[in-house]
Amino acid sequence: MRNILDFEKNIADLQDKITKLRESGSDKSSLIEVNEQIEQIKLKIDKKLSEIYKNLTPWHKLQVARHPNRPHFLDYIKILIPDFEPLSGDRLFREDSALICGIGTFNNRSVMIIGNEKGSNTELRIKHNFGMAKPEGFRKALRVMRLAEKFSLPLISLVDTPGAYPGVGAEQRGQSEAIAKCIEVSLSLKIPTISVIIGEGGSGGAIAIATTNKVLMLEHSVYSVISPEGCASILWKNANHAEEAATAMKITAQDLQRLNVIDEIIPEPTGGAHRNSSQTIKNVGAAITKSLNQIIDLKSQNLVDLRRQKYLMIVNKSL
Repeated sequence: MRNILDFEKNIADLQDKITKLRESGSDKSSLIEVNEQIEQIKLKIDKKLSEIYKNLTPWHKLQVARHPNRPHFLDYIKILIPDFEPLSGDRLFREDSALICGIGTFNNRSVMIIGNEKGSNTELRIKHNFGMAKPEGFRKALRVMRLAEKFSLPLISLVDTPGAYPGVGAEQRGQSEAIAKCIEVSLSLKIPTISVIIGEGGSGGAIAIATTNKVLMLEHSVYSVISPEGCASILWKNANHAEEAATAMKITAQDLQRLNVIDEIIPEPTGGAHRNSSQTIKNVGAAITKSLNQIIDLKSQNLVDLRRQKYLMIVNKSL
């Protein structure tokens, strides 16, 4: 992993020292000494990472949330729902690979799953449109929401998108209407619903599948109505003010929990999810299990009422 963030350059220097020591071709007599040096450097790295990640600014957290090595939707599915069966198409236009939907078993319980897939390399990012869904993606999600309700299955959403796709074709096919319909139906679903922001939660593209009973966020993920770059371009007419906008917008999990927008923050391994994908996925699975256990036995109308109250309270506080 060599996708080093700007504020991690000191860590990169230490990692380079380890690489040089390993490549030094030391004889057996000095091998023990080299290994001791490597262990000491590793301890320094752990200490520095802990210090850095305890004091991340909102702008830094945005960079971490966008890190290409963070686990993606399909990584979570592979571990948490190994029998996942995709459900494709919106029955109106075509398939949208940016938003993946399907059915599977989570902790011995059948569930429906919706999530954004950004892609892990250039080819896959193009295939999945960088996680930016089009109207057909949201209408597919809508179809899966209704199926989940029909068969009384809990619905789990994993959110990781910079936002809905803003192309001309998407607007012509009713992008805003498709997003609005997802939100409308989400509010009235008579089943337990849980969403997790695993990276970026961008604008309507995120809230379309995150209007749920429980909203969880990974520690260094972000959730916002617009990207800081977009906000800066509007308010200052200059995207160079994006760092300032990130702070003002309250996009971090910590800010959003204080504002009661989200319910729980899921801890990430030291140095971010991109440094330990397996532990991150394990943490997310445990958090989903906990939240699902809290609401699984509630009556259908209670689920609807609690969900509506949750979002009405957020709206009323913002007025």
